[in-house]
Amino acid sequence: MNLPPSEYYPNDPNSLPPARRRRARRLLAPLDPDERADFIDEIAHRSSPSFDFFLFSLLAGGVIGIGLLFDKPALLVLGAILAPVMAPIVGLALGTVTGSVKFFVRSMTGLIIGGLLVFAAGALVGLLGKTLLDPDLRQVYQHAQISWLNFLVLAIGAFLLTASMTRSEGTPLVSSVALAYELYIPLATAGVGLTTQAPHLWPDGLVVFIVYLAWAALLGALTLAILGFRPLTLFGYTLGGALALVGVILLIEIGSMGAVVGTGVALPTPLPTPTVTLTPIPTVTPTLTPTLTPLPPTETPTLTPTDTQTPVPTATTTPTATPMYARVSALTGGGARLRAEPNGSPITTMNNDTLVLVLSDQFVVAGGYTWVNVRVMPDGPEGWILQELLIMATPSPNW
Repeated sequence: MNLPPSEYYPNDPNSLPPARRRRARRLLAPLDPDERADFIDEIAHRSSPSFDFFLFSLLAGGVIGIGLLFDKPALLVLGAILAPVMAPIVGLALGTVTGSVKFFVRSMTGLIIGGLLVFAAGALVGLLGKTLLDPDLRQVYQHAQISWLNFLVLAIGAFLLTASMTRSEGTPLVSSVALAYELYIPLATAGVGLTTQAPHLWPDGLVVFIVYLAWAALLGALTLAILGFRPLTLFGYTLGGALALVGVILLIEIGSMGAVVGTGVALPTPLPTPTVTLTPIPTVTPTLTPTLTPLPPTETPTLTPTDTQTPVPTATTTPTATPMYARVSALTGGGARLRAEPNGSPITTMNNDTLVLVLSDQFVVAGGYTWVNVRVMPDGPEGWILQELLIMATPSPNW
């Protein structure tokens, strides 16, 4: 009696035949269903959000909010370092390729809760430090706009994080910091913008976060597919296709061809170019009018024409004070703040291209900046604004 041949693959990879060992090194997925299930369980356990994930997300959101408030890039980097390991991104990718709805929803729920904590921390920092907000807001507006350089850092971070978690048991800190920097800073920016009422921060930062999150999950799924871990069910292909479709749509928005361009959300604000129109001044030229004056009759009446030059009065121009107008033109942020006094508390926010009347050509230096006294046209409030944020609409010799 002959028994059918059977193959036995031990758990120790070193005891496998050479051909099988080479294949095991090339493939991410284990060789048999049992090993594959154990591998999925291990990755699922490592990528599941825990209490530490939420706690460090809240801490990172607070530090990032302070960095945005004071325009300090070092604090933004520190907040990304304090952020938890962005392992739920790998969970989204693994849930996509395996077709596990439960695992996908659990990873997405953890990311949403962690994102809400970051958003709440940024909003709280903006509410408490509203009067301390830096007038330039350079870092804030940079992270509320979609940038191809930031997208490249996000792609590299997603690829390295997914590959590291599936190839080794160590913690990929560098790639996780890169993902936290690109995902958490725009989210904290949206929170700061919501409470400080700064223009072009809310909901721009939230849009940037959603775009980057969708692409991080898609790139993680593509990384798993490249490494050999492909969907086993029809739902896995369906979920992966839906995620790819969302990524393509968001890519079109990044390319300035979708709804993002139509609303101006998460895109750089165009700066207006002031146009000065010169009106020619009419010139009055005096003219001489000849006049014939008759002479009294004599014995020999003779009419002798005499040219008499009668001067014509010349128009005299009385100089009047020309009002000086200016327009708000901030290089970043799309607007500026009007303050009650030089370097004082803000009164209101003016968008770019807002027309103001310069009340005095005497400037005041306070807090290391030059301030100008203006009134918002036509009947707006009166206050002080930074000179460097204005462009004169009428010429002024002292400007």
